[in-house]
Amino acid sequence: MVRGKSTSGSGLPENYEGIVNLITAQYPNLSSGFQKIARFVTQNPNVVALESISVIALRCDTHASSLVRFAQEFGYSGFKELQAVFQTRLATAAPGFRERVKALDGELSRHARSGNLGYLRDLVVRDIAALQDLLERVPEDTLTAAARLITGADTIYIAGQLRSEPIALLLRYLLTMLHRRVVLLDPAGGLAQEMAETMTRGDVLVAIAFRHYAQEVVAISERAAASGTPVIAITDSQLSPIAKDAKALFTVPEDEYSFARTLAAPMCLVQCLAVASAAILQRGRDEMPRIPTVTEKDRSRGAAGPRRRRAEGT
Repeated sequence: MVRGKSTSGSGLPENYEGIVNLITAQYPNLSSGFQKIARFVTQNPNVVALESISVIALRCDTHASSLVRFAQEFGYSGFKELQAVFQTRLATAAPGFRERVKALDGELSRHARSGNLGYLRDLVVRDIAALQDLLERVPEDTLTAAARLITGADTIYIAGQLRSEPIALLLRYLLTMLHRRVVLLDPAGGLAQEMAETMTRGDVLVAIAFRHYAQEVVAISERAAASGTPVIAITDSQLSPIAKDAKALFTVPEDEYSFARTLAAPMCLVQCLAVASAAILQRGRDEMPRIPTVTEKDRSRGAAGPRRRRAEGT
């Protein structure tokens, strides 16, 4: 566990990474109410930094007094002292990030309206915010590590169910087009966990799960870790059950309080993983890494077919 340095001598984390690590370490021992607050504050650090305690309590579906007790659980005198850690993080973020958050919030409020166009506007603005947050959140070294695990694996296993299934399907398609051996551990036939038993140390598992986490994906991730298979986890929080054993962890926080949860950020992330893998596999080429499509390959096969048949005398 990494703790932030405290100038007050209290030993409490003074930086965001320190408090998140502390919350993660204590999470299994927290009450269900405190676990809900823990998930909210780790997934919505900007809200915690910018909003009042009453607004945070409303969005977290709890009482302000519960937030105070939550902060005290970790040794802070009150919620304001804990909130100051999140405010410091926001103040030291990339230039313009605070303004971007405020602008997006203002955009939502300014164009709040009923009707289908209002729904579309809200979804687009939230997707933009999610993608910008992804760009700020994902480290270069984690992307590189994940791409190396993917390109170095004998077989790439992918597990993503329920709302995560489209993300898993897209990643399978992209990696298959890169001529990688890919196995999708889907629930069809009820054999996903049995298929997962074939995973070895030379393989890699990409596990994708968001709240409420598909139990089969969690079980597959735990099985991979137990057998020594490296895990790349795409999830919503460091508190996720698939995060603890991940060799490469990508967190894509979700706004649980909007009427629809976006797939834009995780879809963009798996495309990036595929492109980063292509860059390794195609190293030495002058052009940018490319992932061919099925239609391109079909055209190529169709053009070569007549010539091949003539050469074979058919």
